Amino acid sequence: MAFVNENYCNLKESYLFADIAHKVSAYAAAHPDKKIIRLGIGDVTRPLAPCVVEAMTKAVAEMGVQETFRGYGPEQGYDFLHDALVKYYATFGVSLDSDEIFISD
Repeated sequence: MAFVNENYCNLKESYLFADIAHKVSAYAAAHPDKKIIRLGIGDVTRPLAPCVVEAMTKAVAEMGVQETFRGYGPEQGYDFLHDALVKYYATFGVSLDSDEIFISD
């Protein structure tokens, strides 16, 4: 006989992304003059930019060869990515230090 894990009863009856969508909608309605920059689930209404496809293709090829295989990246992300982000945001007049950048998959 199967038993229900009692911890299952402690789960909230909501879905995180649905909660976020409701909060964003409420904020947008209350502040119609404000632009919302969505950094949540992503935007899948547009195709990937060609430079992204090219970079991902190159990265996948590197992972298929012993000499360039990297495995899991560092917990805080690769230094080259931090450096690239610092330089990118500098073009917009934003000054960042590498330790201000959080990279997650």
